[in-house]
Amino acid sequence: MNPEKDFAPLTPNIVRALNDKLYEKRKVAALEIEKLVREFVAQNNTVQIKHVIQTLSQEFALSQHPHSRKGGLIGLAACSIALGKDSGLYLKELIEPVLTCFNDADSRLRYYACEALYNIVKVARGAVLPHFNVLFDGLSKLAADPDPNVKSGSELLDRLLKDIVTESNRFDLVGFIPLLRERIYSNNQYARQFIISWILVLESVPDINLLDYLPEILDGLFQILGDNGKEIRKMCEVVLGEFLKEIKKNPSSVKFAEMANILVIHCQTTDDLIQLTAMCWMREFIQLAGRVMLPYSSGILTAVLPCLAYDDRKKSIKEVANVCNQSLMKLVTPEDDEPDELKPVVLRQAEPNPDDSLVKQEGTVSGGPSGSCDSSFSSGISVFTPASTERAPVTLHLDGIVQVLNCHLSDTAIGMMTRIAILKWLYHLYIKTPRKMFRHTDSLFPILLQTLSDESDEVILKDLEVLAEIASSPAGQTDDPGPLDGPDLQVRHSELQLCLLLNAENIFHSMADILLQEEDLKFASTMVHTLNTILLTSTELFQLRNQLKDLRTLESQNLFCCLYRSWCHNPVTTVSLCFLTQNYRHAYDLIQKFGDLEVTVDFLTEVDKLVQLIECPIFTYLRLQLLDVKNNPYLIKALYGLLMLLPQSSAFQLLSHRLQCVPNPELLQTEDSLKAAPKSQKADAPSIDYAELLQHFEKVQKKHLEVRHQRSGRGDHLDRRVVL
Repeated sequence: MNPEKDFAPLTPNIVRALNDKLYEKRKVAALEIEKLVREFVAQNNTVQIKHVIQTLSQEFALSQHPHSRKGGLIGLAACSIALGKDSGLYLKELIEPVLTCFNDADSRLRYYACEALYNIVKVARGAVLPHFNVLFDGLSKLAADPDPNVKSGSELLDRLLKDIVTESNRFDLVGFIPLLRERIYSNNQYARQFIISWILVLESVPDINLLDYLPEILDGLFQILGDNGKEIRKMCEVVLGEFLKEIKKNPSSVKFAEMANILVIHCQTTDDLIQLTAMCWMREFIQLAGRVMLPYSSGILTAVLPCLAYDDRKKSIKEVANVCNQSLMKLVTPEDDEPDELKPVVLRQAEPNPDDSLVKQEGTVSGGPSGSCDSSFSSGISVFTPASTERAPVTLHLDGIVQVLNCHLSDTAIGMMTRIAILKWLYHLYIKTPRKMFRHTDSLFPILLQTLSDESDEVILKDLEVLAEIASSPAGQTDDPGPLDGPDLQVRHSELQLCLLLNAENIFHSMADILLQEEDLKFASTMVHTLNTILLTSTELFQLRNQLKDLRTLESQNLFCCLYRSWCHNPVTTVSLCFLTQNYRHAYDLIQKFGDLEVTVDFLTEVDKLVQLIECPIFTYLRLQLLDVKNNPYLIKALYGLLMLLPQSSAFQLLSHRLQCVPNPELLQTEDSLKAAPKSQKADAPSIDYAELLQHFEKVQKKHLEVRHQRSGRGDHLDRRVVL
């Protein structure tokens, strides 16, 4: 500093003392400055006051010499004390040089800057609020200062500023929010603690409605909730808890839509505390906001569904996620199946963008889970739009929801409870919005069929409920159901359960019609064998078997003819169908035709299985009819026909022993039976043309023979023949 320079109105002694390295001498100079400024205030000499402040700022506080900077700081504080209530007129000039010193490399100088600003703010009180942002900005930096003395000084200043804000009703919240939103993403532990403490203070002030601006800081709060420090996490939990309490008290003023996507992000994080907290918020949002949350359903489901498969280690998250899922499902109503222009309107807070819920991640966000269905949001969240009071319909974006459900159901790694929840959603959507869901049936059907092979019976049952609802829904039904496809086990299991959900007669009638058109004859034969086994053995089909047993009604006769034509793909199953329907004469006629067929190992195996079935409870009535030899001659002939087909095997012995039990008809005659007119074999139902059915059987078997020859060649084919 130039000693010859004129610093008037500061005297040379004051200047010399301000530049001294000793604090005591600088303090004496500050007292002299305070006295001088008081005189100027008394004289109302603003020019000289400004001159003194400018000199202390430019020549001292912003000097290159460290002792001069220290002298300038204590001098500016002295000016503020001298100005008293008038300090508000000069706050900009007083504060700015002090804040500049907050960045000084010398920790002692940063401490003196804290001390100087404390004195300035203490005098000015509420007058500093127009400069709050610059003060907050400076303090947020000192909160993370490595020097403990500087941190201690900044904490004193921080408490003073908080007291001023709490006492005042002139705090500019609108101007402060952008700064808060920026600083809330700090990764420094102390800076985060500083931010949280200020949010707690602002939230406690009755005249400050921070809830209106919650969408702009909510994401940052959840980021802080994941801090490594337990104390900071606890403070953040308290803040979020206070906000949630206020939301419950004043739901009408909450911008639910603007925060929905933020919660979706944090419901997918791997941090248990963040995920549980976000899921609790989501639960409250769905229950409080109702249909306002519908446009965000796809994103919510993306976050919630995987949580349903959590084990007991994350039991709390799983339970809350389940409530979210159930509550969201209840929001879907039949009105969502109506055209958009006919829907009722609700008060809308912001125009939702449903696509936000399914934006594909370019990277993992907030530690979100990875997988085939990763869909979340980019880290830069900008979903905040001004609140609006316009009324508009709330739209259920079904395309996005179905995409999420389909994606998760296709994921083989997904948990059983999640798969069940997905199927419940699909069932619910087909119930509530059948017309709109029909458009998605083509995309859903393959995965629904694939799910039939799931290892969980509960999943299969839910899957079948969905398929049954699709089949019985009037929306989009056509006469052409398309070809049936799938493995034998899949159809076997699904057919059993579908008959519980839909009319069994319709199921078998439809299957028979489809198989009648099947070009793959080997597949058709396998399917017929499978369906026949189900028909003969399943307890679920008791009523259907009774319906077919006597063929007393035109409906039962038509069903028999329909089944028969498809059953002809497999000769042995055709005979078993005749046994079931007590068409013993026709069964005998069929067995006579077996002599013209190619007898293979597979053929004899099926005859063996039929013999085993005859010994089962389902054919009890057939075995009892063997007592009535006179009225059931073709039954006995048919069984002998099967016996003649079999080689000397266990099945041969079983059937042979059964037929040996058939009594002599003369021994069973009683006096009444002798007097009675002889009974004939059960008359064929007049509506059934058995001759035509027999011709159809021969035609089908001829096609099977031709196909086998074409497929395997005559040489390979002959190798499979059995020489009796």
